[in-house]
Amino acid sequence: MNDIAGTGQGTSMGAADAAAIMAESEKQARRRLRPDYRVTFAIWGVLWLVGYGITWLVVRGQHPVSGPAPATFAATVLISALVAAATVEQARDESGVRGRSVTLRRIFFASFLLGFAGMFTLEGTLARAGASRPVLIVFEAAAPILVIGLLYLARSAAGLDWPVAVLGAWMVVVAAVSGYAGPRAVWGIDALAVGLAFLATAALLTRLRRS
Repeated sequence: MNDIAGTGQGTSMGAADAAAIMAESEKQARRRLRPDYRVTFAIWGVLWLVGYGITWLVVRGQHPVSGPAPATFAATVLISALVAAATVEQARDESGVRGRSVTLRRIFFASFLLGFAGMFTLEGTLARAGASRPVLIVFEAAAPILVIGLLYLARSAAGLDWPVAVLGAWMVVVAAVSGYAGPRAVWGIDALAVGLAFLATAALLTRLRRS
């Protein structure tokens, strides 16, 4: 009887240990598969500071203000596009190339294209409706941030990646309120608010990974 009881107890302990090991393995696997944006965010933080910062230096000396040249605005949009594309490509490398991951990336890219297409269309609509150049300048500064912020917020919240979701929410807030500073200062405020937010998120993700 004692042998039978001992065997049953040993089996129960073995099952409990196996369950604990499986749970820990699953936790580690999820941690490894979660996209790692630390380097990407650090690079884009610097680029955002430089790109928007240079635009601010150009615009602040204009009297009257005419905003960035078309090539400069195109470069700003390109930076925004690279931010989104690089993030998705990194997620592809780390989260897999089949099944749900492919579907999520396709949805993200479709949202990205629609967002920027809508942004350019809306700017054309505003210009046709008679919007002044200062209004369009504010739109050009804030709209790319709004598009990227919404994409980050939606994608990261769905995956419970809270640091990146907070970054997305912050970008939405910056895009919404920075225009109150006017067509000159908006570029400098966006440079600091978004560039430093990218760098801070990269540092936070590094700390979380280490812990």
